Amino acid sequence: MSGSLIGSNTSLEIIAFYLGNQQFCVETLAIREIRGWAPCTPLPHAPRDVLGVMNLRGSVIPIIDLAARLGMPAAQPTERSAIVVAEVHGKVVGLVVERVSDILSVSPDDIQPVPVVSAEFDGSYAEGIIPLPSGMVCFLNLSRLLTKNPAELAA
Repeated sequence: MSGSLIGSNTSLEIIAFYLGNQQFCVETLAIREIRGWAPCTPLPHAPRDVLGVMNLRGSVIPIIDLAARLGMPAAQPTERSAIVVAEVHGKVVGLVVERVSDILSVSPDDIQPVPVVSAEFDGSYAEGIIPLPSGMVCFLNLSRLLTKNPAELAA
């Protein structure tokens, strides 16, 4: 996701998912596949949002608890959980989500800016907010969200 999508005339394909009771989405262009939950191998001294690594067809990829990365309570994976496999900065990473809800096509004009709530608020991870009939969806920017600790993407 390079640059701002707001004001563009093209339709945007997004995949929506839940973390807790909140719905988020990312652009489908960054997504390689969606897998069912499978346990991963923990890494010693890993940050709290790095659950470990898993073997994806011969490649070892890091598995990130997306809720924890966003400062929310850590995920408690269940049989409904999914691993969204994305390619970010040329590296493949698995993102644990509670459940995938939908694949949608939205107009970039429907994306509203994230309101600034305080001086300490870091909204750089969000491309915007998409109001839908089912509620508000936070549109995440994976490129910015996954650069907080670039070393973890070097796996």
